Amino acid sequence: MIDEIGKNIQKIMTKYGFSDRIILENRGIGMSAKMIRATYHQLEELEIPAGTTLRQISKSFKREFDYDILVAKVDNDIVELCEPITKSCNIEFYDRSSYIGSQVYRSSAIFMLAVAISHLYGEEKRLYVDYSLDLGVYCRIEGLNVTESDVAAIEREMRVLYRDDYLFKKLSVSRAGAIQYYKNRNRMDKVGVLKYISNTYINLYKLDNVYDYFYTKLAYDTRQIDEFKLTLVNEQGFVLSFPSLAEPETAKDYVHHAMIYETFLKSHQFSNRLGVKTIADINQVISKAQMSDMIRLSEANYNAQLMQLANNIAEKKEIKLILLAGPSSSGKTTTACKITTFLRSQGLNLIQLSTDNYFVNREDTPKNSDGEYDFESLYALDLGLFNKHLSLLLEGKKVEIPTYNFVTGKREFKGNFLQLGPNDIIIIEGIHALNDILTLSINRLYKYKIYISPLISLGIDNYSYVHTSDLRKLRRISRDCMTRGYIASQTLHMWSSIERGEKTNIYPFQDEVDMVINSSLIYEINVLKTYVEPLLFCVEENDSVYSEALRLINFLRNFLPVPSDDVPADSVLREFIGGSCFKN
Repeated sequence: MIDEIGKNIQKIMTKYGFSDRIILENRGIGMSAKMIRATYHQLEELEIPAGTTLRQISKSFKREFDYDILVAKVDNDIVELCEPITKSCNIEFYDRSSYIGSQVYRSSAIFMLAVAISHLYGEEKRLYVDYSLDLGVYCRIEGLNVTESDVAAIEREMRVLYRDDYLFKKLSVSRAGAIQYYKNRNRMDKVGVLKYISNTYINLYKLDNVYDYFYTKLAYDTRQIDEFKLTLVNEQGFVLSFPSLAEPETAKDYVHHAMIYETFLKSHQFSNRLGVKTIADINQVISKAQMSDMIRLSEANYNAQLMQLANNIAEKKEIKLILLAGPSSSGKTTTACKITTFLRSQGLNLIQLSTDNYFVNREDTPKNSDGEYDFESLYALDLGLFNKHLSLLLEGKKVEIPTYNFVTGKREFKGNFLQLGPNDIIIIEGIHALNDILTLSINRLYKYKIYISPLISLGIDNYSYVHTSDLRKLRRISRDCMTRGYIASQTLHMWSSIERGEKTNIYPFQDEVDMVINSSLIYEINVLKTYVEPLLFCVEENDSVYSEALRLINFLRNFLPVPSDDVPADSVLREFIGGSCFKN
């Protein structure tokens, strides 16, 4: 039996051809009262009536969590709490302190923001979520120059939604009906997404009087989304901040990263010039067989950044040390090679100095909390010797560079001498390159710091954005398979430790650089799909990263595939799919 709320929803949705397969908490009423056995976190056995919802089950375990339970994993599938359990299974729950829960929290908060804006300004003032910024997302409202009073009003309205405890209702609807529904409301961003999905039925979500499509899961109700902040950046937009994984208890005050923001803005402006605002726009270009031009324009935009960088360095005659760092799979290797080429055109020569040769002897390597050698620690390097050699090199003296023997764990000297010429510049690329302690002996005047990351500003639709971390993850899966023989599961298992190292050693220094390089290419996920999607399908259902692999598969469903034939040999993308003209 469907309650009165469900009946009202049906009346609205039937008008647009939506089915009556509405998923509500009482969906199990009227089902067989037989008992089924399940396990909780593969440890505790449960005996529950068939049709009991995950929400009802979660109430028995809420004391084990610091925050509201947002979503469940049922036999490795991520499932909303409104779903009933109808067969034996293993159940796990997640709050916002988990990676899975934090994604649900973000999407749910964005939906609340969209509804708040609809309440205040009507449907014609639409929300755009452009990209991640600090611990939140940068947002705009179509046709509105935002003020402090606007931001305050929107946040108050979001808190009304929180206070009034609305359900995030999931509805299974016909795709054709959903497309017609959005056409009638001139929401062509949603139409574009749904056009390239082949399913007969899709899930829509309803919050108060607003229906929307998300490719991620949502929370159970608005009372679970209790921590968020809105901060005005400029009249064009504001930031919606969430609790972070590192500090899930509250949403921190927004910290403006000016250079990161400007780089994202330039990327967004470039996309707009090409008429590409969402994935659907790219898919349309592909369907018209016009992708070759898009590839060339995207590559030209990336190269223009590096040419500007080379000009900046050439103009500063005092620069003798280039420091390059960025998170995993940012394209540092290819970018360093291309910078070398562009600087050579300016009459300058780059000499690479690897920090790997300056590891301390293995027995002197610091250890982490697990008692294992921490090779990512800054102090795994012989900072004294490294700085001494840097100083001597910049003075024009000859230095014998060590070679680190990774088998014996000892540093060796094999007669490898280095001396800089008048047009030579040292480049250091690595996780600690931006940390001034690494090059403490060198005056800042002689350094040029570069932060690189694929800062993609592409939307799935107007407010479902592509995460930079997802793009890097896809790149890494492809490269690990190609160069190391890793399967996707191995890369996904490593990802949390990779991110921990980045948060400690890279992100704290991103504001202290001379230039930010955006290595994202507007077309690359369409190409990466052909390489990564088969690898993701190989992740076994009993693997703990299966749900993440499934999420990425569902994400890639939004993209039409593009062959790599037109990708240039010097493209940064070649670092991850093979065929690069640079020796890695």
